[in-house]
Amino acid sequence: MPINITMPALSPTMEEGNLAKWLVKEGDKVGPGDVIAEIETDKATMEVEAVDEGTVAKIVVPAGTEGVKVNALIAILAADGEDVGAAAKGGEAAPAKAEAAPAAAETPKADTPKEEKKPEAAPASAAPVATAAAPVKSGDRTFSSPLARRIAKDAGVDLSAVTGSGPHGRVIKKDVEAAISGGGAKAAAPAAAASASAPAAAPKPMSDDTVLKLFEEGSYELVPHDGMRKTIAKRLLEAKSTVPHFYLTVDCELDALLALRAQINAASPMRKTEKGDVPAYKLSVNDMIIKAMALALRDVPDANVSWTEANMVKHKHSDVGVAVSIPGGLITPIIRKAEQKTLSAISNEMKDLAKRARDRKLKPEEYQGGTTAVSNLGMFGVKDFAAIINPPHATILAIGAGEERAVVKKGEIKVATVMSVTLSTDHRAVDGALGAELAQAFKRHIENPMGMLV
Repeated sequence: MPINITMPALSPTMEEGNLAKWLVKEGDKVGPGDVIAEIETDKATMEVEAVDEGTVAKIVVPAGTEGVKVNALIAILAADGEDVGAAAKGGEAAPAKAEAAPAAAETPKADTPKEEKKPEAAPASAAPVATAAAPVKSGDRTFSSPLARRIAKDAGVDLSAVTGSGPHGRVIKKDVEAAISGGGAKAAAPAAAASASAPAAAPKPMSDDTVLKLFEEGSYELVPHDGMRKTIAKRLLEAKSTVPHFYLTVDCELDALLALRAQINAASPMRKTEKGDVPAYKLSVNDMIIKAMALALRDVPDANVSWTEANMVKHKHSDVGVAVSIPGGLITPIIRKAEQKTLSAISNEMKDLAKRARDRKLKPEEYQGGTTAVSNLGMFGVKDFAAIINPPHATILAIGAGEERAVVKKGEIKVATVMSVTLSTDHRAVDGALGAELAQAFKRHIENPMGMLV
């Protein structure tokens, strides 16, 4: 029987993607684990691998096609021993939604939790390669959906011990949730409760026609939004509509930090590369800001939280997202367990993440999640600003430029390099006094930077 390959959901929020490239052609034989295509999401390009064994009977969606919906039929696979021509015709006749990808079926929108109760669909033959590697059981690969792998990884669940209820025994979301809670029905309750208490939808903005009527015809050109810009707009609107922000600004003196940074960089050993000898590391002020924020959350653990309608999620580590500007938008790669890492490790990891972010080569787990974020516009001369919280974070730190200012010390006017930082906070999760404690902890680490070395 022909197997329909559908557009997979490469992240929980993905609704459509661009089919950038086919790495196989009609008539090619493929097996589980073979990379068959490259899919562009709003913020990354990811490889897709085959789940089943067979022959590519028909490519339905050509390379370069944009806006392909999740679950849409993109190719047809003839099972082993099946006539390729007959499979191509039979696959075309089968309804695409009957072959919906399990990964997509278990990633409903937040405002439609009832979709979680839909039965798992027939097997699809594509799953993303870029998420965490599938575990091994009894010498064979244990197939699982991307979302199931991510949930299992976050919860510390061994997928090889989970019995899959999806097609061909594939481990899906509800299997992992059942393993975590001891009963799949209990795991779905918080999602339903969250939806029931969700705030009313925000008022609709002006229509396109209404906006264009405000401008003289011929005085503008229309540039269509790409997927990244649409996602940014959607998430920022969600954040401002649902998260009650409040803001705290503190001034931090940087002279000690700048002196220590210069000393550390001067002591960096040299290493040989194709481009010649280069320093093993070169710290930036932003690297030290990341570390200071991570240590501040360690020192004030009650502020290292995320809000849900049912629970306060208290994080055990400081996973710091760092806003990186890329062509056409913004992405926030995450330094995991930053409180445990050395400054040189943070610096080198951040350089790698930023480079791959600009190349759109980040994996979803490298920019999704996190417990807080840092946004630095100081290099552009911005003195201070307030950043918008990126849910599920409860805080984000906006960094202004370091500049020489007159300060009063012991009744005397001195010159110091001062940086203004503004902490945006979700008032549901972090109250004013707790936010102020976090801001002061950050200031303490910035002004006493030697403590970040021990």
